[in-house]
Amino acid sequence: MKRWMAVAALLGWALVASAQTLRWAGQGDPQTMDPHSQNETLTNNVNSQIYERLIHRDARLALVPGLATSWAQTGPLSWRFKLRPGVKFHDGTPFTADDVVFSLQRARAPTSQIAVYAHAVGTPKRVDDLTVDFQLAAFNPIFLQHVEQLPIMSRKWCETHRVVQPLDFKGREESHASVNANGTGPFQLVTRQPGVKTVLRRNPAWWGRADGNVQEVVYTPIASDATRLAALVSGEVDLVNDPAPRDITRLRSTPGVKIIDGPENRLVFIGMDQARDKLLYGRAPGDRNPFKDVRVRRALYQAIDVQALKLKLMAGLSEPTGALTPSANASFDDPALQSRLPLDVAGARKLMADAGYADGFEVTLDCPNNRYINDEEICAALAAMWAQIKVRVKVNAMPRALYFPKLEKLDSSLFLYGWGGSITDAEVMLTPVLRNRSVKGVGDYNYGAFRNDRADALAARSSVETDAKKREQLIRGALAEWREQVNVIPLHRQVIPWAMQAAVTAVHRADNFVELAWVQIKR
Repeated sequence: MKRWMAVAALLGWALVASAQTLRWAGQGDPQTMDPHSQNETLTNNVNSQIYERLIHRDARLALVPGLATSWAQTGPLSWRFKLRPGVKFHDGTPFTADDVVFSLQRARAPTSQIAVYAHAVGTPKRVDDLTVDFQLAAFNPIFLQHVEQLPIMSRKWCETHRVVQPLDFKGREESHASVNANGTGPFQLVTRQPGVKTVLRRNPAWWGRADGNVQEVVYTPIASDATRLAALVSGEVDLVNDPAPRDITRLRSTPGVKIIDGPENRLVFIGMDQARDKLLYGRAPGDRNPFKDVRVRRALYQAIDVQALKLKLMAGLSEPTGALTPSANASFDDPALQSRLPLDVAGARKLMADAGYADGFEVTLDCPNNRYINDEEICAALAAMWAQIKVRVKVNAMPRALYFPKLEKLDSSLFLYGWGGSITDAEVMLTPVLRNRSVKGVGDYNYGAFRNDRADALAARSSVETDAKKREQLIRGALAEWREQVNVIPLHRQVIPWAMQAAVTAVHRADNFVELAWVQIKR
């Protein structure tokens, strides 16, 4: 009898453990477990469950205490943060101010993709074990939002495992931090098999309070939309936060499955190489680079039927825009900064002829196939639209693991890209993506390497302007100039549906982060 009860108890424990395991699937895979190396949403999402920041975000993206319990501005260019006592890293090492200073210095390294944020918060200095001061070289109007972007690592762990610098992802470097992790967050990394699965388990010593009941998470990349959908419907997967738009209507009426959705704070756009004198991938009359001519850039823009993309391809899950920022708030809801150039194929043909490309040209459009909603399909649709103005496009689609290192090397003539996250202020787009490439942290993601000196000067001034009204006018001026020169071609802001088992409750955030500590499973 006792033996039977023991077996029953063991079985019951196993069932409970299974019930509290979240099986999460997506089309892509985290790029690396090094939290400073790559700035990409899924990578950041998974790593943020392990590595925390001084400041966290709540369900509405408001700033709340994280590893810091409080902060105060002590002068125009200085801040003081009080750190949370009693926090330990997953290996048991105490969290102190030394880890903060080390992490922010590490995040400024040339191999870090979040260097723009680390530079923006100035120089951190240890005051005592639980106090850190920040000294800025210039005023930063969104200082706290930049602080929220910076994961904290253990100095001791990094030194022990020789990962004091972020790994060079574009150089295909591997390090201990590629597949291992040691943070302070609500979940610990158990195993990491790139391209296969990533397993996390609840951190029993986490300082915070988990509103959910998930004890284990198994993330599995499933590239095929159909396979991912079948796994969800059959019950093999609990949560998919990137179902194909064409499947949403069917999923809404599928027994045992539910959909929650909302707009994502992300702009999807087209970038063009405007630096080289000839195409890197393509062929044009006179061996020229057509993208250096604003008439060609405008022609491409006006040949895009963005409403057709929304209705036929995105199944309504997009918000077409002419804005150059992830959030409408960032361009002050100004119609002049939000409106698109009109669809005008005839006018686009005339622009092409005026620029000397009446017979068009050939070019390769680089595109991820597992990053944005319908990314490869968008590229194929654009190729068909641009054929109307005799631009012959070869779509070169690839997984994100290959795509982003290619862009980092500026190894593209024409590409699909997206930008967004938790910050709604224009600064999050201006300095990293739209400004001229110059010092590290400015224009790092300007993969078209375009120069717009007038817009750049206005944006640079806005980044340090203390007067809110003056800053707004500087931002408006910079955005208007980039729009006029068509340095990038905006498409839409994504609307993100999440599909899940009816037994799962999750909180949909506008940055598309799945916060695992908030997930409830009731099987």
